[in-house]
Amino acid sequence: MIHSFVLRKYIFITLFWLTFAVAIWINFQATSGASIALLQTSVLVITSFFFTHFLTTRLLPKALRLKRMKLFLIQATVVIFILSIIYSLIFTYIEGSAEAPLPPRFSDQIPILWKGFYIALPASFLINGVACGIKFYQEHGKIERDHILLQQAHLENQLKLLQDQINPHVVFNILNHIHILMRTDIKLADYLLLKFSDILRYQLYHCNQNLVPLDKDVEHIQNLVEVEKLRWGNELDVKTDWEIGNKQAFIAPLLLVPFIENAFKYVCRLPGHRGYIIILCKEKDGFLFFYTENSYSDLANYKKRENNGGIGLQNVQKRLKLQYPDAHDLKIESENNVFKITLTLKLSDNNEQ
Repeated sequence: MIHSFVLRKYIFITLFWLTFAVAIWINFQATSGASIALLQTSVLVITSFFFTHFLTTRLLPKALRLKRMKLFLIQATVVIFILSIIYSLIFTYIEGSAEAPLPPRFSDQIPILWKGFYIALPASFLINGVACGIKFYQEHGKIERDHILLQQAHLENQLKLLQDQINPHVVFNILNHIHILMRTDIKLADYLLLKFSDILRYQLYHCNQNLVPLDKDVEHIQNLVEVEKLRWGNELDVKTDWEIGNKQAFIAPLLLVPFIENAFKYVCRLPGHRGYIIILCKEKDGFLFFYTENSYSDLANYKKRENNGGIGLQNVQKRLKLQYPDAHDLKIESENNVFKITLTLKLSDNNEQ
């Protein structure tokens, strides 16, 4: 692909200068002989190519890279004037000497040179202007492509960082649960360890892609919910409803985990009060409807989390903006000691990266 682009570039440059040479030769041949016209054309094209090549391949890219276009305009003006002087010399000493002898004294040749310079100035400006315009278009396109690639790499790094911030937190919570249960209930700790292996396997081997199957990601969430339910036992009333029918639907990995974590983290745990959590997850017609609701008691912490979103909620909001900029609707509500999160998400129906 790169070789093809370079080949097209050189073909275009060759055609440009070949067309320019033919046009100049036809113009010169109308007023001079064939040999004189060929000589004039050769000298003019060679000098034009040298100066415009220097201007467009050295000065212009450097000016664009350093953002010093004012300096480039001065440099381009100098090049145009130098090239116009050379054109004047070609018109005067090649064409003039062929038609009629030049005045013997140089002072008498100055009006002829000045006239040639005046005639050559528009031609020099046009040639360099066209060459710089073409080169500017090419360089601008290259800068735009580089900018898009850098922006894409930056977004991918952001997503990776946000995702990595979620994984250690989940692993830490599960390991802490198992550590506590090892002292009180070995069988339950063993069961949770098996669940933890499933969770860890999913995070290690399936979350290194931009999109994962929705049913696999929901299965991972179900394992997390199961771990939390076993941890809290009869202290919490947890109700869940999962409706995932489309096996071809895909979602960004671990996107929904912070909602689950926050629900269990901030649920009401006051003595004599039975907290509750409701989790609904439904897929229909290419859209995901995800809802969590939980009671809470620590109003100060919830107000704080409502203001700044908490690390987990901040991360998921950033990920939604990056990965689903125009394909999601997130609502976070907190009132009457009830915290609600509602997410509607348009899913992808394939695993394109």
